This record gives sequence, C-alpha cells and structure tokens, in this order.
Amino acid sequence: MLEHVRHRNARPEPNGRRAGTPALILGALGVVFGDIGTSPIYALRQGALDAGASTEQIVMGVLSTIVRAVLIVVMLKYVCYVMRADNEGEGGGVALSALVESGYEKNDKAAPRALLPIGLFGAAMFYGDSMVTPAVSVLSAVEGLRQISMKFDSFVVPVALAILAGLFAFQRRRTAVVSRWFGPVMSVWFIWLAALGVYRVVQHPQVLRALSPGWAIELALARPGIAFVILGAVILALTGAEALYADIGHFGRKPIRIAWLDVVFPSIIIGYFGQGATLLFQPGSSQQPSSMRRQAGRSCLLSCWRCSPPSSRRRRLFQARSR
Repeated sequence: MLEHVRHRNARPEPNGRRAGTPALILGALGVVFGDIGTSPIYALRQGALDAGASTEQIVMGVLSTIVRAVLIVVMLKYVCYVMRADNEGEGGGVALSALVESGYEKNDKAAPRALLPIGLFGAAMFYGDSMVTPAVSVLSAVEGLRQISMKFDSFVVPVALAILAGLFAFQRRRTAVVSRWFGPVMSVWFIWLAALGVYRVVQHPQVLRALSPGWAIELALARPGIAFVILGAVILALTGAEALYADIGHFGRKPIRIAWLDVVFPSIIIGYFGQGATLLFQPGSSQQPSSMRRQAGRSCLLSCWRCSPPSSRRRRLFQARSR
C-alpha cells in the first residue's frame, strides 16, 4: 500500500493544483478550514460550561489556554513544521508513513513492520474526526434556535440531521466543486466572525489581557481540577488542524499557509476574544437553555425547602436517608 502511495505521488499534479494562488486560497478556506474555522461556535462556551461559572479567572484562563494551544499546535506544529514533511506534494498519515519508509530504504535499512499500521491508524483517526466534528458543529449552531424560543427545541435535531444529510450528499462531488461553493461561504463566515469579535473587543478591551499566558498558568495552579476538565473544550478549538497537512495534495503548501496566516488565524483569535468579552460582561450568555432550566429547577426546590416548616424539613430528610 505504501508503494502505491509513492507511485501515485510521482504523477503530475492534478488539474486542481494548476489554478492560480487566489483561487486555491479561496478553495482552501472552504475545504481545509471548515472544521477549525467553526470551532469558535462551541469551544469557549463549552469551556465556561464545563467550569460551571463565568468568572474572570475562568474565562480569561480558558481564553488564554485556547490561544496558547492554537499557537503551539496549529501554528508551530503544523504550519511551521509538519507541513514541510510532504511526500512528493502529498500529505496525510499514509503519505507520511511512505515518506518514512523511503528514508529507511535510502539507508538500506528495513522499515519497521509497525509503520503501516501506524499510518492506517492515523488515517482512521482522521476519518473519525471528519465524521464526529461536523455533527458537533452543526448541532451547536442549530441549538441557537433555543435562544430565540424554546418552541424550536423539538426542531433542533431534525434540522441538524437535514443539514448534515445535505452536506454529506454534496461532499461526494469532486474537491474542486466543493471548494468552489464553500470557499465564498467560509470567507463570509470569517469576515463576520472577525467583525463581531472586533465589535466586542472595542467595547471591552480588558479582555486582551488574556494574551498573557499568566492567566492560563494561574488557572492551572489555583484550580487544577477545573483546569483539567476544560482541557476537553480546548481540544475542541483544535479540531480540524490535521487538515492543513492532509489536504496539501489538493491545494498546496503555500495557499494553505496564506489562508491560515492572513484570514483564518486572525479571524478565529479575534472571534474568541469577542466571545470572551461577552462571557465576562454578560455572564448569562454561556448558559444553554437546558442548563438554565436545570438551574431554575434547583432554585425552585431550594426555595420550597427554605419556606417549609422545620419539622417538615426534618421529616423529609429522614425519609430520604431511610431510602
């Protein structure tokens, strides 16, 4: 299989790579960054929900951690290092395994037998992420209908399923067709995300203090349990980063890097800071309707408990313990 990858990589570049750089950049925005570019929909909010509060320490700590993670994992690891290790213009786990095997052959050494399973495992993880992340992104976006009215609650899952079915049906077409349609859509999304972020940051510039790594360190030292829990939300901010390397064969290294550095990276970072400002100065904005209902239910039960006579409270407490 690795031999097949090497022979395939020796072929001339496909027609899609002969397009001009601006067209490739636009296509990369729609195909490569459709995953990590939509992470701001849910990543920071989920971190605040997992922490259970929207205090300054938590919001600034989560925001600072996300910024550090994007800089280290995406910028340093993928953009500056991994994308340089293409195999004749191709990327991805299997292509990287073939590249490593060719290095062994040049030195007249036998490649480890575990090399192919490792490459296949990486490809399987990529396919798994490609199936799970769209569901999370679409469902998180459609859940915004609940903020308008709880009457839309029963429509959230059917609408999300309809959107996902349409997306996957459309994705069976060639990459050039998909990028031609989704490139402009994602361009509008990144512009809108950056505009909303700038609007919020201008209103509350104090949120820019999260650029300092001190907030992430302070959260980890002061509340290590919460810091560990919110790492799951931080990982959500990195989903789709592997596409920068996997899609080199479709768009090339240069267009992907330009799209990331000039459009995607500034937009998502500004968007995260805008969300951080919203969470800090509108604390209730991180609450989902279901969470608000549970909190209201607990408050109602607590009020009933406080208003009941002491004897009645002791009797109910005794009955609960006896169960």
